[in-house]
Amino acid sequence: MTRFKKRGWAMLAVLAALVGSPVPLRAETYTLQDLYRIALRQSEKVRLSEENVAITGLTKEKALSVLFPRLTAYGGYVRFSEDKYTEPSRLFPSGQMIQPNATSQWGVRLDQSFSLSARELTALRIAQTSIEMTRYTDEAFKNLLLEEVARAYYQVLQARKIVEIAQANVERLMLYRQAAEKRLKVGEATRTVLLRAEGELSGARSDLLQAQNAGEMARAYLARLVGLPEIEALREETGPGATPLDPLDIFQDKAFRTRADLKAMDRQRQIAADQVRYARGAFWPNVALTAAYARADQEPAAATLNRESLYGGVSLNFPFFEGGLRTAELQEARRRETQAELSYQDLKKTIAIEVRGVYLDLATQRGVVAFLVDQLVFARDNYQAVSRQFSFGLANSVDVMDANTLLVSSERKLAEATYSYHLSLLRMDRAMGILYRKTMGDRQGTSPIAGP
Repeated sequence: MTRFKKRGWAMLAVLAALVGSPVPLRAETYTLQDLYRIALRQSEKVRLSEENVAITGLTKEKALSVLFPRLTAYGGYVRFSEDKYTEPSRLFPSGQMIQPNATSQWGVRLDQSFSLSARELTALRIAQTSIEMTRYTDEAFKNLLLEEVARAYYQVLQARKIVEIAQANVERLMLYRQAAEKRLKVGEATRTVLLRAEGELSGARSDLLQAQNAGEMARAYLARLVGLPEIEALREETGPGATPLDPLDIFQDKAFRTRADLKAMDRQRQIAADQVRYARGAFWPNVALTAAYARADQEPAAATLNRESLYGGVSLNFPFFEGGLRTAELQEARRRETQAELSYQDLKKTIAIEVRGVYLDLATQRGVVAFLVDQLVFARDNYQAVSRQFSFGLANSVDVMDANTLLVSSERKLAEATYSYHLSLLRMDRAMGILYRKTMGDRQGTSPIAGP
């Protein structure tokens, strides 16, 4: 019996160990499009921007409420300490009541006021334009956010590539140190060569550690930007190669048509023009319409009590002088209209310069990548040749270090230029205002860059 108990406890212990042991999970791999969608769904900044759109939508409800009449119900009850009468007279032997025991009254009132200049309709149009402006502002913000996500994504890929280059450099220097040690044993090299190899290897290991730390920091920043707790793995997407570019004018015209911030500024111009009309409408008179139903009762009832009444009224309010307030408000609105026009023109010129800068950077990166690919081929062939020469004693340590430094520098420059080129493509989409639309699958957001 004791033996069965021991076996039972052993089986329970094994089962508990199996259940309690963590099961290794496969790290999820994210593409750039995945990060785009996650950022648009989980980023706090995106939600704040969308809340601004929702808040602006309420201004239309408030402006629309002014166009409807206001219905008010009221009622009241008063209880006095005693009823009071006047002195008896020939006409009123019992006296005339001047204070009853209690009175009550209630009624319904309908009011509507408006300006003869239709300022209310102008305010409604301003609210509608404000909603459009806020939506375009939200789209412009999302374009900037997606560009920032792409920048962080390529920084992580570049950091990962730099780590690979640093690891390859450490492996090459380890082989070089072994070769230097062999040559020192056979007397074909001095101890200085071995010390130089040891020093270069230590420096390469230091560079590898720094590259790994930089990669971790870049990955943490990307996770914070898109709203994830952490990002373990990224899938590198192959972007378009060096394809021909359309003329600069096509990019700029596309940006003028599709940039959300430029559309938002255009809506701001419309709002400023409507605000001038709204301020000018203050010089017109206001009309107020009133319709009411009232009912009253008292105890005891007086002979002259009017228990029920139904009436309506019209009033016209025309302020002639208010200390120059309306004139100042009109001048202020005109100044703001001028400011809105100047801001629009300034932003349009800024967009033209921005597109030109990205266009030139894109053209430059295309050429740089092509040259750096050739440089990397030459650097690898040179390092292999110098390494073989060093093994046979035909090259010294300085030649090997120079060749290795050139190879590492070429690999890093090519990695930086490659990812900068891919980022420049996305920056051009953002500069034209189509990055967010392309991410959301808008067919109108096609880039004028030729090729795939």
